[in-house]
Amino acid sequence: MQQKACILLILWLPFSFSISKQTINNSTIALPGCPTKCGNVSVPYPFGIGLDAGCSIGPWYDINCSKSFNPPKPFLSRTNGEIIDISETKIRLKTNAIAYRCYNQTGGITREFQTVYGISETSPFSFSNENKFIVVGCDDVSYMAKVATDNLISSYDLISSCAAICSKSSDLSDGSCSGIGCCQNSIPKGVKNYTTFLNSYGNHTNVSSFNHCGYSFLGEQGRYTFHPSDVSDSNFEHRIVETVPMIFDWVIGNQTCAEAQKSSLFACQENSICVDSDTGLGGYHCNCSKGYKGNPYLRPGCQDINECENNPCHPYGICTNTPGGYKCSCQHGYFGDGSKFGSGCIGQRSNKASVLTGLSTSIGLLLLLTVTYWLYKVVKKRRKCNRKQKYFKRNGGLLLQQQISTKEGHVEKTRLFTDKELSKATDQFNESRILGQGGQGTVYKGMLSDGRTVAVKKSKLVGENRLDEFINEVVILSQINHRNVVALLGCCLETEVPLLVYEFIANRTLFDHIHDPSAEFPMTWDMRLKIAAEVAGALAYLHYSTSTPIYHRDIKSSNILLDENYRPKVSDFGISRSIAVDKTHFTTLVKGTFGYLDPEYFRSSQFTDKSDVYSFGVVLIELLSGQKPIISSDTEDERSLAARFLMSMEQNCLHKFFDPIILEHEKDEDIIAVATLAYRCLNLNGKKRPTMKEVSMELENIRLSKGQATVQSNTQVISTEVGSVSLSDLNSTWTSSDGESTVPSETNPFLHYTV
Repeated sequence: MQQKACILLILWLPFSFSISKQTINNSTIALPGCPTKCGNVSVPYPFGIGLDAGCSIGPWYDINCSKSFNPPKPFLSRTNGEIIDISETKIRLKTNAIAYRCYNQTGGITREFQTVYGISETSPFSFSNENKFIVVGCDDVSYMAKVATDNLISSYDLISSCAAICSKSSDLSDGSCSGIGCCQNSIPKGVKNYTTFLNSYGNHTNVSSFNHCGYSFLGEQGRYTFHPSDVSDSNFEHRIVETVPMIFDWVIGNQTCAEAQKSSLFACQENSICVDSDTGLGGYHCNCSKGYKGNPYLRPGCQDINECENNPCHPYGICTNTPGGYKCSCQHGYFGDGSKFGSGCIGQRSNKASVLTGLSTSIGLLLLLTVTYWLYKVVKKRRKCNRKQKYFKRNGGLLLQQQISTKEGHVEKTRLFTDKELSKATDQFNESRILGQGGQGTVYKGMLSDGRTVAVKKSKLVGENRLDEFINEVVILSQINHRNVVALLGCCLETEVPLLVYEFIANRTLFDHIHDPSAEFPMTWDMRLKIAAEVAGALAYLHYSTSTPIYHRDIKSSNILLDENYRPKVSDFGISRSIAVDKTHFTTLVKGTFGYLDPEYFRSSQFTDKSDVYSFGVVLIELLSGQKPIISSDTEDERSLAARFLMSMEQNCLHKFFDPIILEHEKDEDIIAVATLAYRCLNLNGKKRPTMKEVSMELENIRLSKGQATVQSNTQVISTEVGSVSLSDLNSTWTSSDGESTVPSETNPFLHYTV
């Protein structure tokens, strides 16, 4: 394997400046006697052409205009980055920061290039969020992480990630960069440096006939368009370098406007305003004040615009230019304000007929405006009513009304709320009422007119796919009647996207209690075991006790709420699916949460009931360890909680994995029994996992038998700090629902697969 290469670009800039939006002539673009362009690129002050030529604010703003090109090209002298253009707050550079990894037909790496791209933390430069993190390939996942160094030890904080997969070339389509062959994701503002980690799920062995390489890069949004031929283009890296630039935000210093105005180095000149930067890193920009134009950084500052040159007043008016504006008045013999948009200029008449004519005209105009306004209100009200009816029909309101009137199933319990009722309950969906935000929408706390507190879920996006998810959630939850599943009280179908109304759950999520514990509610072993058993019972109910089996598809601790009695409630059924009883799986685009996602489902796109079992297994080890499903780490195996758990089981060192709080539990056999059950749930082969009904029964047996786990014991013993406990985990057999005897996998499935 080739040694990883890296590019390290260090930019240290004591100050950076921006150019006004106003159009400025050449005499105010640069310092007197300094060139204003290099080739086709304008170079405004505080940048300047020439090394130590005195044309810039400082050496870091010197631009080398290379005449070895035709036309000449500008480069930042201290970084040698080719400049494409400079705007008021951004600079666009051509870079070669593209990572790639190529494989032969047997999965061996033939060439590799990973990137480390950085800007000094003391510099006011940062990567703009107008860039997109892009991954291209058919068997590739890439992570973009921030490098943090503490006492010479580096760590990584995840910034963005993307996975690009496909199974055959016919899967690819022009212009689509949504995960099939191409994936793109956004980055936050204020990023100073990043490292990319480009990996492959199967070393391209399954797609080697048409795709040998995977790529990841950061580039300006909208500049890259995916084509199916990109996955096999040998000239891909060069083409991206030439056509997809990178954008940097730049500001003045790192002080706010209020702080900088106290300093003698304050950059804004006369007739300009100071605007604080929105990158979160401090700094500010200078813009010309309204009515002025020029370069706000060059003395004597921005110059007044003579608005009277464009005759902004009434044809019989007189325009008088003023600093930063103008005034209109009327010529002799006319009266009015002289404005084109006001009363204008009206000729004076002394006879009575003229007065009556003006009065009748004014009254007629007033009546016309009154009638017009009344008609406008009527039409607006009718359009609003028609729009509500349109949304109601499109969102399935007529069908839902019919089901309510005929009282089919549990649908009669579903109430239809009005848009006005829910707007009032949530104070017009005020941001202060937000309870949480996720991939499916935003949840608000509301108070109904009858005094009940509810949670109202509103979609983030508008589109047929999002409407389908909301309608799907109504249909799914209308079939469910279980104390450990959040109850759907009703919905509103009069809005562009449906609104769902749930019972209000007061005590945060299970994720919050595990990873942000409170003294009022310590997460004891008994409480963790009770929560696990009740959640397993709810999932078993969904799989086996509803009219058609329901697969949740997004089981995770943040989707498990705790009520006032700390009883768990399974929530968020936006991507759940009902499946006919004679079917074993369904095929769909991969959806879910990294860290909880079934590797078998990720590879095959076929979701089964055992995929929910895998996700629940991750929740079990989350309860056992008190650790998050994904953490930052230098090695792939250590990032995944599931991988570290399986390695701890295989290495016989579970005492390092358990949360110290639960090791105080007197029944150590219970802990080991639950760990054994989690080990089975995480089997890479879905057929060898237990069913949710079996998982639920096993957890109930552990609770009721006080530590006597119902497993077949062999001779293997795991030594922990709490004693030596006989296990039936690693070498025991399990009888699956189809009667087939299976054994756990001998290899850790995460040693070569990490999500």
